[in-house]
Amino acid sequence: MFPLRDINPTRRLPILTYTLIAANVLVFFWQLTMSQQELFVMWQSLTVIPRNISAAPLAAESILDTFRSMFFHGGWAHLGGNMLYLFLFGDNVEDYLGKVMYLVVYFASGVAAVAAQVITDPTSPIPLVGASGAIAGVLGSYLVLYPNVRVQGIIFLGGFGVIRELPAWVVLGFWFVIQLFNGIAGLGVQTGGGVAFFAHVGGFVLGAAATYVLMMFIPHPDAPERVEMVYRKRGY
Repeated sequence: MFPLRDINPTRRLPILTYTLIAANVLVFFWQLTMSQQELFVMWQSLTVIPRNISAAPLAAESILDTFRSMFFHGGWAHLGGNMLYLFLFGDNVEDYLGKVMYLVVYFASGVAAVAAQVITDPTSPIPLVGASGAIAGVLGSYLVLYPNVRVQGIIFLGGFGVIRELPAWVVLGFWFVIQLFNGIAGLGVQTGGGVAFFAHVGGFVLGAAATYVLMMFIPHPDAPERVEMVYRKRGY
């Protein structure tokens, strides 16, 4: 499914989600001002290179590379897909967790994503860039918080697309299974780049696990409030 929206209102403006989107977009437009050679040199010096991280995982430069990598993207499709998922699902996770814990889960998921990819491919010389791992953590968090919320999107059948609503556990659960399957299928396969599937898996698992723990301390809005918000969201 290509998601379009979720039927899940928020109580507060998702300032941090919008800020993260803006930061990623601004960095991408900065990348567009560079030549391919300049961009390659920058990625080699400022982003995660698995073989470098493997050699010195706790070095200051490795830690900085891990966080910087979360703001670079490999192209329009990479950026657009990531920002769409962050826009659709980040607002509700931010609304529930609050700003501080939302940022903790987001960046911790990004770190877990890098760790998972480096562990599965420790000698790779290919830069690992993108917010995908951190956003995968947001998706894992959303799945734990709102498994039954309806997600509206386009399902492609042959050459046609139909708009349907499915519960979040189906949409995000299927997304996770695809990442895991592709990651396992790609183990030991040498490529010149591509999707870091285990980064998605690592981020998703961290986000889900952290949120499960945090739910013990952060209560859900009560049922009447949520029903009223959903009605407002649907325009009734």
